[in-house]
Amino acid sequence: MNLPRLIILAAGQGTRLRPLTDSRPKCMVEIHGKPLIQWQVETARAVGIQDITIVSGYRADSISVEGVRYVQNPRYAETNMVRTLFCAEFHFGDPLIVSYGDILYEPKALKQLMDSNHPVGVIVDTEWLSYWESRFENVLEDAETLRLDDAGAIVDIGQKPKTIEEISGQYIGLMKFSGDGLKQLCDAYTSELSAYERGESHICKERNLDQLYMTDLLQGLIDLGNTVSAVPISGGWVEIDFPQDLTLAQKYIDPSDVPLKISRSYATGD
Repeated sequence: MNLPRLIILAAGQGTRLRPLTDSRPKCMVEIHGKPLIQWQVETARAVGIQDITIVSGYRADSISVEGVRYVQNPRYAETNMVRTLFCAEFHFGDPLIVSYGDILYEPKALKQLMDSNHPVGVIVDTEWLSYWESRFENVLEDAETLRLDDAGAIVDIGQKPKTIEEISGQYIGLMKFSGDGLKQLCDAYTSELSAYERGESHICKERNLDQLYMTDLLQGLIDLGNTVSAVPISGGWVEIDFPQDLTLAQKYIDPSDVPLKISRSYATGD
């Protein structure tokens, strides 16, 4: 098996973490004295991934990790995840893993994604609900729809849910594209770029290419008839979006654990 290339999307401003992000990007916020991005790179290396590209933007000069490649999104303030990803298109490889820069996950989750044989595989946490209950008074506030068919393929992702029943698991921001799946990704982007240049939006009517989320692009692939498969996990990850997320992450992570383990409260019984 060819080892994948990893691209970490770390261009955003992290406004919901201010003032912690006034002088640094979200990926440089520390858990147990170590920046999020350093945790991620160490996790990747623990499973053998060495070819790592970080796409930076906001406060790019403050990101410091040895042995990785850097690409910048100069339009980070006016663009979203899809544009950030394709700033690194020159460094795509087959297979390609894409990770958000504000999440931490155990090496076993990354290895599970690497070992999956889906052209497009997306990590989905099936034990999301208790974690969301520890983060939000109303779990539907920050959750997104994710519905699966009987074969485990995603049929709907990234919308605002009205009920818990619309959520079979939570997308965490970690995915793999390989073979035909990588071609489908690039073809969908190229098609949307052409539409954008004509002043049109095909993938998502509410957002043009500059504003597309990765979930928009994944839904676009689904709508084009491509298969986007869930790779299910049960916990073992955290997201750092709000100040309370840092408090939870400090609790769930023991810095002495090597490799990284994330023991969320519903898993440990705390």
